[in-house]
Amino acid sequence: MDPGGLHGLPIINNYLDGTQGGSMDKAFPSGMHFRDSKRKVDYVLAYHYRKRLTQHLLGVGSPEPTRASAFMAMVLNGGNGKEPLGMEVIELGSLDTVEEEKRLQREEYERNLVEAGLEIEKDPENKSQGLSFVRIHAPWQVLSREAELLKIKMPTKKMYEITEEGGILKKFNEIWCKLTEPLQPRVPRQENTNMKSLFYPFSREKLYLYNIKDKDTFFDNATRSRIVREILKRTSTKARNSMGIGTLIANNVYDAAYPLHDGEYEGQNDYMNERKLLYREWARYGVFYKFQPIDLIRKYFGEKIGLYFAWLGLYTEFLIPSSVVGIIVFLYGCITIESDIPSNEMCDQRNAFTMCPLCEKFCDYWNLSSACATARASHLFDNPATVFFSIFMALWATMFLEQWKRLQMRLSYFWDLTGLEEEERRAREHPRPEYETKLLQKKLRNKNITIENSNEKEKLTWNDRMPGYAANFGLILFMIMLTFSAVFGVIVYRITTAAALSFSTNETTRSNVRVTVTATAVIINLVVILILDEIYGAVAKWLTEIEVPKTEKNFEERLILKAFLLKFVNSYAPIFYVAFFKGRFVGRPGRYVYVFDSYRMEECAPGGCLMELCIQLSIIMLGKQLIQNNLFEIGIPKLKKLFRKLKDERTEPKEMDTNRSKDPQQWDLDYTLEPFTGLTPEYMEMIIQFGFVTLFVASFPLAPLFALLNNIIEVRLDAKKFVTELRRPDTVREKDIGIWYNILSCIGKLSVIINAFVIAVTSDFIPRLMYQYAYSQNGTMHGFINHTLSYFNVSHLKAGTQPENSPFAQDVLFCRFKDYREPPWSPNQYEFSKQYWAVLSARLAFVILFQNLVMFLSVLVDWMIPDIPKDISEQIKKEKSVLVDFFLKEEHEKLKPIESFIARDKQKHRSGTKGGKIRAASFYQFNRSPKGSFASFSSQHTEV
Repeated sequence: MDPGGLHGLPIINNYLDGTQGGSMDKAFPSGMHFRDSKRKVDYVLAYHYRKRLTQHLLGVGSPEPTRASAFMAMVLNGGNGKEPLGMEVIELGSLDTVEEEKRLQREEYERNLVEAGLEIEKDPENKSQGLSFVRIHAPWQVLSREAELLKIKMPTKKMYEITEEGGILKKFNEIWCKLTEPLQPRVPRQENTNMKSLFYPFSREKLYLYNIKDKDTFFDNATRSRIVREILKRTSTKARNSMGIGTLIANNVYDAAYPLHDGEYEGQNDYMNERKLLYREWARYGVFYKFQPIDLIRKYFGEKIGLYFAWLGLYTEFLIPSSVVGIIVFLYGCITIESDIPSNEMCDQRNAFTMCPLCEKFCDYWNLSSACATARASHLFDNPATVFFSIFMALWATMFLEQWKRLQMRLSYFWDLTGLEEEERRAREHPRPEYETKLLQKKLRNKNITIENSNEKEKLTWNDRMPGYAANFGLILFMIMLTFSAVFGVIVYRITTAAALSFSTNETTRSNVRVTVTATAVIINLVVILILDEIYGAVAKWLTEIEVPKTEKNFEERLILKAFLLKFVNSYAPIFYVAFFKGRFVGRPGRYVYVFDSYRMEECAPGGCLMELCIQLSIIMLGKQLIQNNLFEIGIPKLKKLFRKLKDERTEPKEMDTNRSKDPQQWDLDYTLEPFTGLTPEYMEMIIQFGFVTLFVASFPLAPLFALLNNIIEVRLDAKKFVTELRRPDTVREKDIGIWYNILSCIGKLSVIINAFVIAVTSDFIPRLMYQYAYSQNGTMHGFINHTLSYFNVSHLKAGTQPENSPFAQDVLFCRFKDYREPPWSPNQYEFSKQYWAVLSARLAFVILFQNLVMFLSVLVDWMIPDIPKDISEQIKKEKSVLVDFFLKEEHEKLKPIESFIARDKQKHRSGTKGGKIRAASFYQFNRSPKGSFASFSSQHTEV
């Protein structure tokens, strides 16, 4: 390409000068190319500049810089090392010294990029300070070189047929496709879905293998930007020992580096780009009922983001059957509520169960029938169907993970990710800029080793990381204790508030103490969880940074583990307290356990703690989904965008830039968007939700339904965020979801144990079962309430704790409390009874039996469902065979000219002269490579 022939625009220091050639509106017709309208913008660097050139001998007095002065500023900022004529250099202040250092780093970095083969177009800096962009284009030579280095798989000329499964499965698949046709997104599809292109790692020596119709379009936009990003990451500068674009952005030399979106996502123009197509068919709430265009998502955003949305889609689909079963379980509780004998006994006012006071002095004796509403509500969630639902959800989690492994393998095959090991190895070996900076600082501290002759194999040791590890251990332990302190603070609030409201003279206030305290405490818990979640996210990132992991993969895994640990404890600590600790350490009448010597530990409601656990779980789950997952995701990016806009307007002077287009270009529009910070927040909120759905599902069967409703919105919310509110992410090739799968698997196994304890300890399932089959005289539940209540002689109450001004004090000799204890007329009064130990043994036995049964069924399901679908396994084998045949055929095609020459030579010299044979043999040997192939000959005829 002739630099001087691009519309007559001169190249200065390998930069295309933007001050020549007319207005910018004509220079950028598409907003996606250089000013020559031919070279595509593959990547953009943005930075703010500030200069102190106050006196211009050329153009002095003119309100705007002339073309000559702008041209000379361009030369100066191009870094040719010469002082321009007509300018007076003034002494720089401290701030200007920093800006000058940044400018020099930018010049060196951009020169190194040009040396690496990239082509750069840079805006002239016409204002005293402002925002400028560096546009980068990768020519064919660079793309082909880097594609070979990165082993990027590209489509070859060969296409082969995909063998479909026959029989009933094929017919079922055809029927399913016809039924779901209205739900399919209207995106371009391959005409013949039974054919698949054969992909092979790119090689410049085998260009004849690939289907190269046009060099400009052979590598798509995502691949081009990925290649440029790799060059940006490894290109370094000597100034301040910058190790790539990441360090330069961290040092504020550049503000941002990003690939461009494919144009606008809205507008009435007929030009349809992939971004607009994704917006219309995926990133709108109006298409919530449609399937996701996973292949188009992968093509536009890369495999890593494509796998996330594929996982989210499968998870949402799996929530449909679990929601249906959860609704059935809830309806079963509603239908059987009238026939539930224990709740009917509790509500029957003829059963005069006089209960002991709930607090000291100010609380009176009360009748158990007053808790009728609580008992009936508890039956909605505490019934035999919840045991079945817990087993179902444990198997559901196993089937979901198995199905994801199968889908992941299918996507890996169709996205050509099956041979990604070599590329992953290279990615793991590429150090992060922060690691290299830390390593360089270590070398500089070592007096015996200089930078030039230092050992290249030197690395950060355990001793170098010890301060970071110590800080991690101490701060994580502190954060966990902070969470427990917050839970304890809410417990104290509940106890003290309940005591204070009990002193009230208002009868309505005293009767609604439990409801008021529970509701306000749950809301406080929710607010604390939301605040600590944001703090823990920032703390986890900082702790990971001070560890200085070597690679990006290590950094991401360590960050995920820390953030998940902190957020898991934060989200579930209040729920664990209600499920397993509340009401367990209360004591008994006459010997209660006190907090701060005057407040009794709180008890469960007469219907048990399961109802309160349900309330706690539902409010925290719904609150997190509504506020954190939806409002925060919508509101915070908009606030950040507004803040950045106001900041730019405040810092930039209102000077006219004659070289800027009136209409903003694509790089201007993308700069105003939020930078992409990774998928960790997206996965994290779904993993926490997965915990709510599985861990305590025995107490809240409607959790899958609320999760499903949230995810229907979440899919489109995330889609809209990626398409309209975020800069285009760098494409990353991944063949799985990484450590997230291990976390999901651990949650699935943990859910079995927790649900076993919830059923055995928190609910009344085991006591009811024991009473019906061990203590009931007629094998029914009649008399269960009386069986679970112990007697207490009111004369044994401590002095000063009896109810004051009680109208029933003279009539009450014994009060009842919920526990299995010996009566006051027993020789071992108030000790645990035989029934207590029998029920405790049954609970432990149930936990062991339930856990082993469900684990066995889960392993059985895992064994029955193969990780790799049979058809995919066969196709992978077939692809390898087709690849070998294709190579042999192409090499044979390259041998035809030689074979034809030998045949003609033999035909010409039928007499069999010795000289002709020698010439043919020598020609044949000359064109063979040392390894016995014909690569040398073929490469001579395929040079591009």
